[in-house]
Amino acid sequence: MLRLLFPQRCPVCDGIVRGRDGFICAGCATKLRYVEAPWCMKCGKKLTEETEICADCRRMVHQFVRGRALYEYESAAAGIYRLKYAGRREYAQFYGREMAEYLRDFLQSVRPDGLIPIPLHKKRKRERGYNQAELLARELSRHSRIPVYTDYLKRVKATVPLKRLNPQERQNNLKKAFKIARNDVELKTVILVDDIFTTGSTIDEAAGVLRANGVEKVYFVALARGTGV
Repeated sequence: MLRLLFPQRCPVCDGIVRGRDGFICAGCATKLRYVEAPWCMKCGKKLTEETEICADCRRMVHQFVRGRALYEYESAAAGIYRLKYAGRREYAQFYGREMAEYLRDFLQSVRPDGLIPIPLHKKRKRERGYNQAELLARELSRHSRIPVYTDYLKRVKATVPLKRLNPQERQNNLKKAFKIARNDVELKTVILVDDIFTTGSTIDEAAGVLRANGVEKVYFVALARGTGV
């Protein structure tokens, strides 16, 4: 009955998915491109040279240990846009399941105490109605059985959308953007969850705050990986 009233939409074409249990059109599944090996052992970017660390990470000092992303951004861009800005929160069911399945080895190797979604500022969350990173983290938690802490980290600064800024502007924009919102849980190893990783500015700023407040190791997973700096 729920499927009849609220039909599942395909995260690629946004058409109604046929079949009782489907989350994506059969013909659209092959259009999503996974980040395949070899990838950077630090940021998860697909490598085009014979090295373990990409050129970006060799010249940058990251606050996280390492991370992985599921899709190449260009193949998932339209769906991510609709998830964030067009109310297609149901896409998170498919995306979270995919992250749990294809990043299983990474999750198991990290053995985190919890997942922490990158938070939205309260004004933006109120406007949007939800936080897409939180939706992804909840679904990933459901499939991986890793606890999720949606209120552990708080965004206290209403930052400018990062797509408008260059790398240095991104770093300046994010300074003092996050703070710890609770101190009743001791977490030593965590995985930050976000929708897109491009330069790593957001993950780095959040990871720095976590490390300054007692978290020893910070990793990340992202739904999609941009092309870099």
